[in-house]
Amino acid sequence: MISYEVNVKTGDKKGAGTDANVQIVLTGASGQQTKSAFLNHVFTNNFERGQVDVFTFEDEADIPEVQGIRLRRDEFGLYSDWYVETVEVINKKSGKKSVFPVLRWIRPNVDIIFERYDTFLPQFDPHPEQRNAELQEKQKLYEFSHLPGLPAGVKTIPDDELLSDHAKWDLNARKYKAIAGKAIEMIFGTGSWETLDDLKGVYSKIFREPKGMEKWDDDLEFAWQRINGLNPNLIKLCTEIPNKFGVTEEMIKPFLEGLTLSQAITDKRLFIIDLEIMVGISVIPDGVCPAPLALFFVDSKGQLKPVAIQLFQEKGPDNPVFLPSDPSYTWLMAKMWYHVADASYHHPVTHLGMTHLVMEGIAVAMNRCISPSHPVFKLLSPHFLYILPINRIGLEGIRAPGGWMDRTMVLGSKGAIELIGKGTSKWRMNVDGNYPENLKERGLYSTDGKILPTFYQRDDSLQLYEVIRRYVSKYVNLYYDTAEKLSNDTEIQNFGRELSTPQSEGGCGILGVPNDGKFESNDQIVLVFTCVIFTSSVTHSAVNFPMYDTYAFPPNCPMLMRGTPPKDKTPLTEKDIVASLADKSATLDTMIIASILSEGSTNNLGNFEVNYVYDPRAIKIVDEFREDLKTVSANIHKRNDPLVKKYEILLPESIPNSISI
Repeated sequence: MISYEVNVKTGDKKGAGTDANVQIVLTGASGQQTKSAFLNHVFTNNFERGQVDVFTFEDEADIPEVQGIRLRRDEFGLYSDWYVETVEVINKKSGKKSVFPVLRWIRPNVDIIFERYDTFLPQFDPHPEQRNAELQEKQKLYEFSHLPGLPAGVKTIPDDELLSDHAKWDLNARKYKAIAGKAIEMIFGTGSWETLDDLKGVYSKIFREPKGMEKWDDDLEFAWQRINGLNPNLIKLCTEIPNKFGVTEEMIKPFLEGLTLSQAITDKRLFIIDLEIMVGISVIPDGVCPAPLALFFVDSKGQLKPVAIQLFQEKGPDNPVFLPSDPSYTWLMAKMWYHVADASYHHPVTHLGMTHLVMEGIAVAMNRCISPSHPVFKLLSPHFLYILPINRIGLEGIRAPGGWMDRTMVLGSKGAIELIGKGTSKWRMNVDGNYPENLKERGLYSTDGKILPTFYQRDDSLQLYEVIRRYVSKYVNLYYDTAEKLSNDTEIQNFGRELSTPQSEGGCGILGVPNDGKFESNDQIVLVFTCVIFTSSVTHSAVNFPMYDTYAFPPNCPMLMRGTPPKDKTPLTEKDIVASLADKSATLDTMIIASILSEGSTNNLGNFEVNYVYDPRAIKIVDEFREDLKTVSANIHKRNDPLVKKYEILLPESIPNSISI
């Protein structure tokens, strides 16, 4: 008799554990198989969520290296559903171990068969009927939702994707639990701020001081935020001054270090941001949101500086161009009102719309079209972890009347939803999801640092994009080594079709999918998969994790200001600045939500929570990816060492795999 050891890992998902009776059959390469064996320890609670159970049994069949398993469960007990992560089988005689990545729910009273490594293109799967039946079930679970003005999402979140802990998203609960033994509202107080020192004094009592408090009124800091802050995708190379922007040669001459306006443009030292998209967006009662234009100049030290701000689109006597030479508090007020528009765009569009919501539709399409046995499913799944429930929580928070969006942002819930639709409707996979192309479109692509030399977010992102692209290319080329394998892959072709099909026709509605989703070359699918991984990890990290340091000190980047923007250059005072700030209650809510959003979430990039890849050839590629990420990290540290102000947001060890916060 041959002894076999079977290690079963039940998944860590809601409802994953089972009370059912479980049987297993082992099979070999030449057709030999064991008798059906029950996996059970008497008086032991087997197959609990997240648990590994070890069983041994003996059989006459000698299978030196097990090539397949057949699992079956009944419906015994109150909780018979069962999600299996992996099954490992060891022949005690030969000592050889075989791993079966199950990673799915086991249906009752049906034999479910798994081959070693479980990695097949659909045309080569030895069990096509089982695979197709499974996909049909998943298409019922993952149905598209097409809400007006929003990217495609999921209609109902499958139970096993739901989060078990919603408490950390409860704003009021966090408000009163932030410091044990202290009542924050009493520390914070109510009403308006009296002085800036009054505001600064609360941080040591409640939270750490945000980095944005250090030099919040400094021009270099203001410009740094445009390229290394939360919203780095708005700035463009300035090739001409728009007619609507009231900038003249004479007014900005003092800030161009002796250059003329045309020379600064020719030398690629002038940059512009135009937030015209903010025109016409709803705001809360008595709220004002500018739609500004801002001009920036790179000085002889390579530093970016603001040289002009116009708060609304149409130039006129009551819409002046503010300059660094204006009275100091008047110039500061103009920068703060610019920030209101920048923050109003960042939250709904840059962060939520162009990472969370766009990726949700792609995640739904993947689950509908691609089997868990597909190598592409194993490549992409770690980067969709938790995205569906996190997005649902985020959207509920935004849409809730009187919720945190209405209390802390000038757009409120209504304006935020309007802006999400307006912004994401223009998102293109082949440009906005392709970082080098996005930079080229904005005139900012540079690998030698000659254009915007302190644009560290760009430099780090380019390194990471190339590492991810190389990883994806190796992986894709491993499984699609002939053109026929790609053209005959029905699942990947269905995936491309659903991505590019308009929402009005029941699809995902993604613009810029290569060849309209009719994939004919490896380069086309490499672009798609690189976009998914890069957006879900690098892009999201860049626009998410600096939130506390940016928003927690309101003067640094206010999301809401009281009163109206200045219409002339009358000298202002610190008292005017303080009077424009949101009240204490809104400030506290801003601090709480920024703190929550800035928290770490899943494991760092390449260190996956769930291991999907077991094919030894693919494991080698994953290992090479991890080594490449270490090289990027070393490069960033080397760059940062001599810098006084370092950019560390995109260190690979700090980037989560997925949009999970």
